[in-house]
Amino acid sequence: MPTNGLHQVLKIQFGLVNDTDRYLTAESFGFKVNASAPSLKRKQMWVLEPIPGHSTAVLLRSSHLGRYLSAEEDGRVACEAELPTRDCCFLVLPQPDGRWALQSEPHGRFFGGTEDRLSCFATAISPAELWTVHLAIHPQAHLLSVSRRRYAHLCPQEDEIAADSNTPWGVDALITLIFQNGQYCLRSCDSRYLRSDGRLVGEPEARARYTLEFKAGKLAFKDCDGRYLAPVGPTGTLRAGRNTRPGKDELFDLEESHPQVVLVAANHRYVSVRQGVNISANQDEELDHETFLMQIDRETKKCTFYSSTGGYWTLVTHGGIQATATQVSASTMFEMEWRGRRVALKASNGRYVCMKKNGQLAAISDFVAFWGASLAPHRPARTGRLSAGQDEEFILKLINRPILVLRGLDGFVCHRRGSNQLDTNRSVYDVFHLSFSDGAYQIRGRGGGFWHTGSHGSVCSDGERPEDFLFELRERGRLAIRARSGKYLRGGASGLLRADADAPAGVALWEY
Repeated sequence: MPTNGLHQVLKIQFGLVNDTDRYLTAESFGFKVNASAPSLKRKQMWVLEPIPGHSTAVLLRSSHLGRYLSAEEDGRVACEAELPTRDCCFLVLPQPDGRWALQSEPHGRFFGGTEDRLSCFATAISPAELWTVHLAIHPQAHLLSVSRRRYAHLCPQEDEIAADSNTPWGVDALITLIFQNGQYCLRSCDSRYLRSDGRLVGEPEARARYTLEFKAGKLAFKDCDGRYLAPVGPTGTLRAGRNTRPGKDELFDLEESHPQVVLVAANHRYVSVRQGVNISANQDEELDHETFLMQIDRETKKCTFYSSTGGYWTLVTHGGIQATATQVSASTMFEMEWRGRRVALKASNGRYVCMKKNGQLAAISDFVAFWGASLAPHRPARTGRLSAGQDEEFILKLINRPILVLRGLDGFVCHRRGSNQLDTNRSVYDVFHLSFSDGAYQIRGRGGGFWHTGSHGSVCSDGERPEDFLFELRERGRLAIRARSGKYLRGGASGLLRADADAPAGVALWEY
């Protein structure tokens, strides 16, 4: 499979939380460090970097400043070094409860403290020198075994997660990392948790929680017995092996999970590559041949569609659309127009993609009738004939987010304690369940309550009946959510989720 940005290893950013639940913070003023922040924002994000030629010591770089944490011989700490020095070298010592102790490699002292009284002068590890690792990346990703070069995915028939897939295709390849009591769980797409013996269980019990360890930029998952997850046997079943030190078999990459979608044309059939290279709307069920990986260009906001047969959609002679391109180019880029419950696609020739009488797709139309941004369901004409413009409109369904985690500019979306409202500025996140109907989504939260809009743009999570929301995939990794009022959901200064934004930009875009 050509890469072309399809397989992007995520840069692991994280926060460090001390024993008083405050985050290690790098300040711009004076390049000082403190542990005063109650939540994980830009100033609290760090990256672990290996030291070339050094097998044990690492560097801690502030994502915010781009500078390195250092500890002098007298215990003074700062985040001022633009280039790493000897004082920037630390040893990471994982503890049995999953927390880290950070030891200065040249001076042998331990780093810790509270608020603005941080130092690296302790000769022994106390609670003040222990740090909880909190990942700052979006927690939904693909998991790649470094040794086997295979992706982990749910195997429903075997009731396990196995690392034996060449490509992360379909909903089964989605893994969600759940932060639980300072450790992490691996949650499958059907909302079960991977236990260290390889079984999938319904609750995040002790044996389904893992300590994260980093080695050469890779991840390892250590269970409560000190053993590491690894693919085992010919099928690559994920379970804890015998090793108590992570080798290549125990290492994983996290890769960005691009949206995978199915499209339904006006003839109510799925767009497919099942019968060859031509893209046609001629199938009655959605399987691999009807699934397309959608990637949005960061600059132009145009999108590509990659098929399970290994080719990108591309514009060919006479406006035809085929899944034959192996590289991204101008002819593989499509402009997406969001039209209520439907979408329209404009090809590089400036014409809209439409369905011909034989079901094949072609970019030969100059006209799309605008149906508006209404959430009302589409109803075909009583004559059964397609009205002008319907041939150019498609239902687009996001299939690889049956469970959803949303992050905005200020933090994650999470239920507000003691309330039916939703926060948008939290360091922790809640997982929401999605259902789909006729171009719209229904969102269900904790306790089974549905999201619904109330008076003055409020969004609540305790609805007894589902309410329709429109998802618009506007940017790479970010979507806008439109309520029945026509307004977009946004975060803001209040920290509450509201449906009162006029445009899908800024605080109205959500990483998903």
